[in-house]
Amino acid sequence: MAAGSAADGVLLLDKPAGITSTRALAIARRALGADKCGHTGTLDPFATGLLPLAFGEATKFSRFLIDAAKEYEATLQLGEETESGDPETTPKRISDDIPDSRKISDVTARFVGDIEQIPPMHSAVHVGGRRLYEYAREGRVVAREPRQVHVFSLKILSLVGPSLRVAVRCSKGTYIRVLASDIGRALGCGAYLTALRRTATGPFRLEDAVDLEALAALGPERARQRLHPVEALVESLPRLDADDETGLRFRHGQVIDGPPALDEGACVAVFASDAGLLGVGRVEGGRLAPLRLVAERVKSPDFA
Repeated sequence: MAAGSAADGVLLLDKPAGITSTRALAIARRALGADKCGHTGTLDPFATGLLPLAFGEATKFSRFLIDAAKEYEATLQLGEETESGDPETTPKRISDDIPDSRKISDVTARFVGDIEQIPPMHSAVHVGGRRLYEYAREGRVVAREPRQVHVFSLKILSLVGPSLRVAVRCSKGTYIRVLASDIGRALGCGAYLTALRRTATGPFRLEDAVDLEALAALGPERARQRLHPVEALVESLPRLDADDETGLRFRHGQVIDGPPALDEGACVAVFASDAGLLGVGRVEGGRLAPLRLVAERVKSPDFA
């Protein structure tokens, strides 16, 4: 983890239930005494768990974590459904016939791999220039196009009466509450999400996170020592270690030669021995064009 006075890096926060991700970010920002900040994908207010927050220079690279796979522990209430698919709306009884563990195992196995989901009305997806939750607040239902997502694994953790706990690893854009509702319909009894806890995002794990109360108690200087370096956001990208001349050209926004055999549009993390991460470039016409640059810590001489 990076120490120092500058608030540049990634904070792994264990978000509590009952607040929005934006509110959690504002509280963490005050605890660190930071200016520039952003989150890397939100959690619903009722959900808890890992919420990576980007500060300072890390905000330039948060998109690469938004695209990462996520892991969750989810609790489904079988036999009931809600309009939103979660505890935010009133449940209604669907069935008293709760399937046994064998049928549940067979049905949940069908949801591993590429699946299609229809975005829920209670979501921030844009349709017709408005977010879906705005229509939902007016009691309107509008047509939504299905989206393909990928579930890497779905494991049953426990089944106690109508309460089913599962562990899910999935691609970006997967709605766990939609997954819960779809599983319930496939079982024939209905289901909705009663609890959700994110346990991993990309390379980051919940066990390394700090809660808001503990963060506030540290004070700004010690709280900043909880920041993971900016480089952690680009670990999944191909890497180019540039020599001094090439690194200087890249720092000044010039196109450079990139690693061979990369597809057009691929992103590459560019490093230099004297400065660490310089930024991220994108393959364009077989060369590497700067996409996001880290602000220079020490002013470099002009490139000739």
